[in-house]
Amino acid sequence: MSSGATPFIGRANVLGLGLIGGSLALALQRAGYEVGGTDSDASRTETAVQRNIIHHVGLFANAEVTFVATPVNTVAEQVALALEQTSGIVTDVGSVKSHVAHAISNPRFVAGHPMAGSELDGLDGADAEMFEGAVWVLTPTSSSADDSFSILAGLITKLGAEVVALDPQHHDDLVAIVSHVPHLTAATLMRLVDNRSEEHLALLRLAAGGFRDMTRIASGRPGIWLDICEQNRDAIVRGLDSLISGLSEMRDIVSKGDRDALFSSLEQARRARMNLPIGAGAVEDLVEVRIPIPDRPGGAADVFTLSGELAVNIYDFEVVHSVEGDRGVMVTVIRAEHADIFRGGLLARGFRPAVQPLT
Repeated sequence: MSSGATPFIGRANVLGLGLIGGSLALALQRAGYEVGGTDSDASRTETAVQRNIIHHVGLFANAEVTFVATPVNTVAEQVALALEQTSGIVTDVGSVKSHVAHAISNPRFVAGHPMAGSELDGLDGADAEMFEGAVWVLTPTSSSADDSFSILAGLITKLGAEVVALDPQHHDDLVAIVSHVPHLTAATLMRLVDNRSEEHLALLRLAAGGFRDMTRIASGRPGIWLDICEQNRDAIVRGLDSLISGLSEMRDIVSKGDRDALFSSLEQARRARMNLPIGAGAVEDLVEVRIPIPDRPGGAADVFTLSGELAVNIYDFEVVHSVEGDRGVMVTVIRAEHADIFRGGLLARGFRPAVQPLT
C-alpha cells in the first residue's frame, strides 16, 4: 500500500475463494479491510491475487474475522483450522447450520448463512454488491460469545446485509422450504420439460417468462447440492413431503373442477407473494428500541433470535457499552408497526426495552 493510499480499518480472511468467498473478499475490501485468502485449488488463489480480489495469500493470524466459504461437508474441519490459526472471530457461509453449529464449541465462532448468490460460477461471478439488501442469518449457540456475535453482526451490516438470528435447526427447517426444496422443484420441472421436449420439439420454444423465472435456479451448479442434500436430508425430506401434499391437494381441486377452492388457493398464494418483506420504508415509519443487555452469554443474540421468531426486521443496530463495563445497550431500528409485539416479546424474555420514534 502506497503512502497516499487510504489506510485499512482492519484485516479479514476468506477461506475458500468460490463465488461467495470471492464476493466476500471484494465486499470486505470495499468496506476498508485488508483481505487475506486461500483456497484448496492453488490456481484459484492465484487468480484471486491477479484480479485483486485478495491482498494476501494465506490467513492473517490477527484478522478481526475469518469467513469460511468452503463446501458444507468441509466447513466444520475448516472452521476448526481457522480457529487454530487465527485469534479473531470465525464464521462460515454454508446453507446448512445444525452440524457445524454443534460440532464447534468455541466462543469465537458464530455460524452464519448469507441468503445471496448468482447464476454465475466461481470468481467470474464475484460481486462486491452481492450482499446488499440480502438477509444474512446468524445461528449462535450457547457457546458463542456476545462480543463475537455483536462484532460479526456489525461487520455484516457494513456489507449491506440485514442480520437475522435463528436457532440452527430452525434455520435448516426454514431454508429447506425457501431454498433447498425450491431448487429441487425447479430441477424436477426442468427435467419434466426436457423429457417432454423429445416428444414435442416445440415445447421448449413455448417456455415463456413465467416458466423461465420459476426454473432459473435450476441452472446452478449441481455439485454443491449433493452435500447440501446430505447435510440437511431430514428437513428437505419434510419439505418435499409438504410440497407433495400441497400438489396433491391442488390436483384434487383441479380434477374436481372446484372453482371456489381453486380461486381461494390462488388468492392465498397471491396475497402471500405480495406480502413478502420489502425495505425499511420512510424514516417516520421507524422507531428506535434501546435494550439493556445483561452480562450473560448470548444476550445480544437472544434479541436477534426473538426478532426472527416474531418476523420483526431489525434494519440497523449498534451496541453501546456502559462505563461500568458489565453491560451494554443495544440500539435497534424497526418499523413502528412492530414496536408493540417486539417490546412485548423482549419483556417476556426479561429485557427492559425503551421505544421512541426515530425522528
